[in-house]
Amino acid sequence: MSLDADIRIDRQTLKRKLAFWRVLAILAVVVGLLVIGGGGLNSMRGPYIARVDVTGIIVDDRDRDAVLRAIAEDDRIKAVIVHIDSPGGTMVGGEAIYSALRDIAEQKPVVAVLGTVAASGGYMTALAADYILARAGTITGSIGVIFQTAEITSLLEKLGIKTTAIKSAPLKASPSPLEKLTPQVRHVTQAMVDDMFSVFVAMVADRRGMGLETARALADGRVYTGRQALARKLVDALGGEGAARKWLEAARGVAPGLAIRDVAIHPEPLPWRQAITEIVGKTVFSERLTLDGLVSLWHP
Repeated sequence: MSLDADIRIDRQTLKRKLAFWRVLAILAVVVGLLVIGGGGLNSMRGPYIARVDVTGIIVDDRDRDAVLRAIAEDDRIKAVIVHIDSPGGTMVGGEAIYSALRDIAEQKPVVAVLGTVAASGGYMTALAADYILARAGTITGSIGVIFQTAEITSLLEKLGIKTTAIKSAPLKASPSPLEKLTPQVRHVTQAMVDDMFSVFVAMVADRRGMGLETARALADGRVYTGRQALARKLVDALGGEGAARKWLEAARGVAPGLAIRDVAIHPEPLPWRQAITEIVGKTVFSERLTLDGLVSLWHP
């Protein structure tokens, strides 16, 4: 065998060894990042108060609900402070998070701290708490339900476009942008909205200790400042997290000075995942929000 052949074999062997160690190094980094970034509840030590943030549009979310169930079952968590900064979202999303927080409240005290906006479904979320705090300038209320659609038949006619729908019944797929809104469709849709509105009003009456008629009078869709909400008994007091801690200690016997720790119900992307996304430059991890169905949402 020639010297050149020996050199080529040695180089190939060296390349294979280098490739092996590179792969091993990458795996080690990924595992390390997983350990650092994937702590969650399991990484917590000792008793503490959980701080949970509910922000943005509220939708049905099984991952969020799973974290809330884990909070309810975790004996290390002695109380929960829920910071809410949300204009609401879907009716189903609001119902789901309300139910999950009520399950927690059966095991340990829950306080809601309203931020800049906690309206509509955001206020529904707060109703699950044992005690509600707001800032004087918080925008809250907007108690109600909405179902929106568009009707573009006149525009289509001007464009010379005619649509036809063959249905099994007149109310199938109605209301539709491609059909004029008939009195029957309006009546049925309004009845659906009214039904869910009655659910929301009943929540307010039950959780805020007021009669149905009083709750209904407050639920005309308007928003309230924190001060106005306090005067109408929609919240219990003005304040923030400090006031929440004082109430937990005084009213529910939570140990003074207990640590408050963040528990993410919408975890940030793990470092390795975010790094890969940036390197690859693709949008495979991106999400797009769409709201369907009945909505309990405030927007100016």
